[in-house]
Amino acid sequence: MNDPIRHDAPSTHLFPALPSPAQLPSVPHHDALPVASGRPSEAGPSPLTRRGFLSLGVLAPAVLGAVPGSPAVLDAFPGPASPAVSARRFARPPADVRPMVRWWWPDAHVDPAEIRREVDQLADAGFGGAEIAAVHHSIRDKSLLDPAGHGWGTPAWNAAVEAALDQAARRGLSIDLTIGPSWPAAVPTITPGHPAAAKELAHGSVAVAAGATYTGPVPPPAVDGEPVRELLLLQAARIEPAHSTRDETGLDPASVRTVPVDGDSVTWTAPAEGEWLLISSWQRGTGQRPESGPHTAPESYVVDHFSRAGTQAVIDHWTSDLLTPAVRRLLRRSGGALFEDSIEIESDALPWTPDLPAEFERRRGYALAPYLPVVMLADEDPVFAYDPVLTRHARKDFWDTVSELLNEHHFTLLRDWAHSLGLRLRAQPYGLRTDAIEAAAVLDVPEGESLGFKNLDDYRCLAGGRDLAGGEVLSCEAGAYQGGAYTTTWRKLLLTMGGAYAAGLNQTVLHGFSYASAPGAAWPGFAAFTPYDGKAGYAESWGPRQPTWAHISDIADYFARIHLIMRQGVPRVDVAVLRQTGYTKTGIGASWFTASGVPTGWTHQFVSGPLLDLPTARVRDGRLAGPAYKALFVEGDRFYAGECTMTLAVARRLLELARAGLPVVLLGDWSSASVPGVPRDGDDERLRALVASLTAEPAVRTVAAQTDVPAALDSLGVRPDIRYATPSTLLTLRRVDGEVDYYYLCNGRHQENVKPPVAAIDHEVTLARTARDGVPHLLDPWTGRVTRVALYTDEGAAGLRLRITLRPGQAQVVAIARPGQFGTSGSSGTPALSGAPSSSGSSGSSGSSGSSGRQDERPRHRHRRRPGDLLPRRATGRAPTPPAPTPTR
Repeated sequence: MNDPIRHDAPSTHLFPALPSPAQLPSVPHHDALPVASGRPSEAGPSPLTRRGFLSLGVLAPAVLGAVPGSPAVLDAFPGPASPAVSARRFARPPADVRPMVRWWWPDAHVDPAEIRREVDQLADAGFGGAEIAAVHHSIRDKSLLDPAGHGWGTPAWNAAVEAALDQAARRGLSIDLTIGPSWPAAVPTITPGHPAAAKELAHGSVAVAAGATYTGPVPPPAVDGEPVRELLLLQAARIEPAHSTRDETGLDPASVRTVPVDGDSVTWTAPAEGEWLLISSWQRGTGQRPESGPHTAPESYVVDHFSRAGTQAVIDHWTSDLLTPAVRRLLRRSGGALFEDSIEIESDALPWTPDLPAEFERRRGYALAPYLPVVMLADEDPVFAYDPVLTRHARKDFWDTVSELLNEHHFTLLRDWAHSLGLRLRAQPYGLRTDAIEAAAVLDVPEGESLGFKNLDDYRCLAGGRDLAGGEVLSCEAGAYQGGAYTTTWRKLLLTMGGAYAAGLNQTVLHGFSYASAPGAAWPGFAAFTPYDGKAGYAESWGPRQPTWAHISDIADYFARIHLIMRQGVPRVDVAVLRQTGYTKTGIGASWFTASGVPTGWTHQFVSGPLLDLPTARVRDGRLAGPAYKALFVEGDRFYAGECTMTLAVARRLLELARAGLPVVLLGDWSSASVPGVPRDGDDERLRALVASLTAEPAVRTVAAQTDVPAALDSLGVRPDIRYATPSTLLTLRRVDGEVDYYYLCNGRHQENVKPPVAAIDHEVTLARTARDGVPHLLDPWTGRVTRVALYTDEGAAGLRLRITLRPGQAQVVAIARPGQFGTSGSSGTPALSGAPSSSGSSGSSGSSGSSGRQDERPRHRHRRRPGDLLPRRATGRAPTPPAPTPTR
């Protein structure tokens, strides 16, 4: 069979070369872009390999480049080109880097005049945009709602959206739109049995004794669901107790066979030996509806995220019902992105799509049917098992296929349609057992969340996909604390978000901003998630009703300045960690680097196999791609029993990278490595031969234990950009823009409830620099001031040594640039850099880069604050209570 994703397919032919500017398609001006329906060509898609389609995602910005504020086509190393940071720009960040809010509407129970007023409130507060979402979990009495007249997608909804877009254009804000009511993606034009509706595969079973004959109905589904169902397959298998687990019934894979069915009945005689099961597989709609409906009349149902038909149903409904001529026109003026929340497909059986058997065989090279019993789920748990290795490998192949279908048929199709409207696609690409790292490379703006992400490594997964594909923005749904409604402080939010920026985050979407009122809402007004089942719901309903809103301009400016710095130039990350399985929202980190490397200054991101074949993933001067990774670290698959495994294509690519001069460190015993899926004859042997060639390369080291990793890196000449004098909770991220180095430094926490709590830090750090004559500048994200750091030690090629003093949650930005980079004078209210640069090197002693010992000859600024405060004093003299040295957890 012609299999485009063969384990042994040569990786070098799967991606087209990155085109030169002359080869890129010509693009009309933004205002001249044609209005497209989003419908694909009748001829259907051209055949593409998995990695081939992903490479088109890297080139997609060539078309999007006509949209104001969209990323341009990126060279593999220079990365996104943002305007240089000046003292004025840092003091007054532009709208496109300002924070956003998730703006909750009770469907179309809104007044366009109030919508305009709320846009003004957001603009006056310093926000750069809002995401409109139809969410009303707090309205328990749904009879108060009018989904027919005021539901999502009705004329009343469209009129309100037009008002929001028009007022946003007047105030310089951007508006994002969710692709459906609440979540997941759903439309009112389908029913559970519709070809475009979400599907599941449910099993049934009946035991048959040795030699006995079963005559009766085909076993019905073991889990309840939609009544309309279709029998996909009936199989028989012998029970093998040696393969049973506490939750799974063991089966003998060699015994699995198809059983013929006569209508709804079956007659089958079991072989004379062993106990047997008849196992039925029923295909049916899930009947899942978006959260807390109804939002529409008729009710909406969740679409099939694994088929083109499901995604096309979304596009067609928007084209016919939501994209009015006025909305289309206004999207060109103030539209930002289409947004999709996390992929929370709810099924008590196996997530499914009708084409999955054919797609599985086309992509994996063998039939799914013999392995179907061991991928089956009931109430989210596996039901049957073969021997552990075969079971693990079959499940890996199944979920890899599902992942490819999601990324190709859903995210890619939605992204391309969004581009036709002059929009980006922002999405949270997780919730299923799929490759979120690869999805982050497909999306224009991948997004994580502070609620569901277990720790900073979950952000580093999405950041790796974004950066290796040459993207710019990593967004975050920020501050959705369970039970935190009307109790969340800015200080709590800042403590949560501080570390996330060091993991690559550079867009904050506050969760959230509620429309003023709603049917049945009591004082102090409508809040999307409060009350929630009669209790305080998810935080927060930010807005003028909150006393803390008095500080919003300071908060918005702070976030904007962090975002601005975190989008300059390109990231510089020490190590790429290869993930055979690209999950996120798991909290599973990297051996040694997460626990021991980060506390001493090392930085890392995660990449998955498909990203290594991106046209941007090439080695230059011993470093890989835009983030300029100094090394690639490979360990066993953390999600599949730690098995030392990789595809043949990935092994070949690693060998190419190592021969191009990229250092590679392998952890574990790779002499008996295996391919991740069900192997074909000779696959494991071919893989081991490739691994043997890889480990023989001079740029490759193999270590047996985590503790050996730093010595292996040192022997390869790989050292971190940032070195701490002592291990600490300091979290850092470096970006390089030309010859200017930007360092974000935060005394943050790896996870929300870290133990022991983060304490104050005071130690020296050594920062690498690009410009040999670069000197350190302090960029204060609270006040917008830029000042020269007077006391530091010039260590030549090793960089600059500074003393860092930060309280828990406190953050600073250090820029290493030539004297005069940020100007020497400023107008009233604009930070200015004045005074002669310090002498080469310094006095030899280190001074604080926070508040003391620095050169500070600037004009007085209206904001004054004490060093270490998370929030600044306001001009009125009022100030939030500063945090205690050890915050309450």
